[in-house]
Amino acid sequence: MFSSRYRGAELDLLGVAIIGIVSGFGGSMVRDIFLSTDIAALNSNWYLVTAVLCALGGMLVSSLLHRIEMVINVLDALTIGIFGVIGTTKALAFGLPVVPALFIGVAAAVGGSILRDMLLALPMQLMQVGSLYAVAAGLGGATVIVLLSIGQSVTVAGFAGVAVTTAIRMLSVILGWKLPAQRGVPTVTSVIRTIRNKPKRN
Repeated sequence: MFSSRYRGAELDLLGVAIIGIVSGFGGSMVRDIFLSTDIAALNSNWYLVTAVLCALGGMLVSSLLHRIEMVINVLDALTIGIFGVIGTTKALAFGLPVVPALFIGVAAAVGGSILRDMLLALPMQLMQVGSLYAVAAGLGGATVIVLLSIGQSVTVAGFAGVAVTTAIRMLSVILGWKLPAQRGVPTVTSVIRTIRNKPKRN
């Protein structure tokens, strides 16, 4: 859907297919590279074929998909949660400490979007002020880690992590939650200037 919508790059069908693969499996590929294990997306013919078919199908019905943008946002939030939870639990299963495991979970959730933006030479959406994306994945992964630490099953922790990620992501979209933009510490001179320029009340 994203590749078909981005007209500025004048993508051909091959470009749409490649962006579809990267968007769909980039996160899991990043995860498996970090864990130095076999890349799961390359263990079957059907993973890549499915990604290509979905990308091309999304291109053909892009006008319809734009009409159900909220549904797409919900599915996107669920996908972030699922990839983040799988990444976190897989890293824990490999024996990583909780902080690196959480990092890998977030990387798995957002890796596809990072690689997509790199290929399209776009500013990384993840790094721009906007609705919470990586933060939602991180809080979902943290939920998994906490629940596992108190003895909950992987299934319970996983569902809870996906639910937390989805809820935070959707609330940020609906309510406009954002992290603050970067800013420097104001100097004494700038503070004094601001106070002086502040309009006086009558």
